[in-house]
Amino acid sequence: MTLLWDSMALVEATGGRPIGNLPDGVTGISIDTRTMKPGEAFFAVKGERFDGHNFTTAAMAAGAGLVVVSEAKLPALGRLAIPKVVVPDVRQALEGLATAARNRTRARVIAVTGSAGKTTTKDMLRHMLASVGSVHAADRSFNNHWGVPLTLARMPADCDYAVFEIGMNHAGEIEPLSKLVRPHVAMITMIAAAHLGAFKSLDDIAHAKAEIFAGVVRDGNVLLNRDDQRWKLLSKIAADAGIENVWSFGENARSQFRLVKWEPQETGSTVTFKIAGQELVGRIGAPGRHMVQNALAAVGAGYLAGADPARLLLALGEFSAGAGRGLRHVLRHGDATFTLIDESYNANPASMRAAMQLLAATPVSGEGRRIAVLGDMLELGQHSAKLHAALADLVAASSIDILLLGGSEMKVLADNPPAGPQVEYREDAEGLKPLLLRMVGPGDAVMIKSSKGIGFSTLVEALLERFPAAATEHN
Repeated sequence: MTLLWDSMALVEATGGRPIGNLPDGVTGISIDTRTMKPGEAFFAVKGERFDGHNFTTAAMAAGAGLVVVSEAKLPALGRLAIPKVVVPDVRQALEGLATAARNRTRARVIAVTGSAGKTTTKDMLRHMLASVGSVHAADRSFNNHWGVPLTLARMPADCDYAVFEIGMNHAGEIEPLSKLVRPHVAMITMIAAAHLGAFKSLDDIAHAKAEIFAGVVRDGNVLLNRDDQRWKLLSKIAADAGIENVWSFGENARSQFRLVKWEPQETGSTVTFKIAGQELVGRIGAPGRHMVQNALAAVGAGYLAGADPARLLLALGEFSAGAGRGLRHVLRHGDATFTLIDESYNANPASMRAAMQLLAATPVSGEGRRIAVLGDMLELGQHSAKLHAALADLVAASSIDILLLGGSEMKVLADNPPAGPQVEYREDAEGLKPLLLRMVGPGDAVMIKSSKGIGFSTLVEALLERFPAAATEHN
């Protein structure tokens, strides 16, 4: 049994006091009893909806090695027969353990933020770096005030690389997380109208994303998108922060990591990258122009972390998109098949454009049609109606045959539909479900795209339940 943390080291890092006979150590860190494994430490974090202290009995039943609980809750938990580490504040204790994890590692640390592409770029880095060493990264989008410390606390002492995704909804959220992570390489994928409801302008979003510079280590690197309109602003903020090593990626001829050429294929792309002067040819195992951009950024970040870019690009041939982020399913429909593209995890104007381009490039067969199922883009504030209405031009340019719309924000697009496709609107995912199941046919290409909060993943589940799988495209 490999221990992640010695119990005494955990006590010291969290500033806690032990009660009971602590084990020699713990095999992992958990904040969720539904997924915890025997021998792990359970941190009873209090969230917006749940208080972990209410699940300490479940943690004991699941085989927790010890529980980390708050002093204020101890009277109610005193009879619980499990070793405890008692702390003033459980979330602060988790951050203390995160700090200790960062202090003990020799890994090259990469942090990723941006308005779109964060999780996919993080997943690409995890996939690529695993081909050249041991890598630690969250398997999900753990990018907030508890997800980042949790990912740090779970970091093995002996990994070669560590990759962290850092997100935000408001200004001031990224800086403390970046200071916890202390990256050797900090990357901003792009600036776009995401979470615009909390900001006055895209410049304000850029300043909030630039908070990632605050934690960059001495002589560290910043990687920026040179094709982005706010590249100059971001590079100036980086320089003002005292960061000397500012690199760029993109098609721009002055980028140190440059996209020279790309050719789309049904299940991926062939690419030519120029990485710090070296021209590399390879394949990306997930289709779409946005995937190429993410891959270029990921290879550049890997290079800055000391990895061989040729080996990184080679590994990307086996990369496939994740669930809700472009994962493709080929489903049977009678004697034929149709393609389902699952983009149900997130949506903003930039990622919506990328997804529509992906659908437009997806082949159909026979009498097949391209069907776009679009749900609300959330957190756009006063700009929401304008940005949803603007999707009409995007749809009109994307060879869409059928447009299914759902959600209150999409009503503005339904009331002023684009010329060309057949358009149907329902109030929500449940309203769309019978319509979608009835309309999909052999040879179709169907893409489902929305913000996670409106539940369009249930439409993906309904199609997967109704139609048997012919293949899931992992290339």
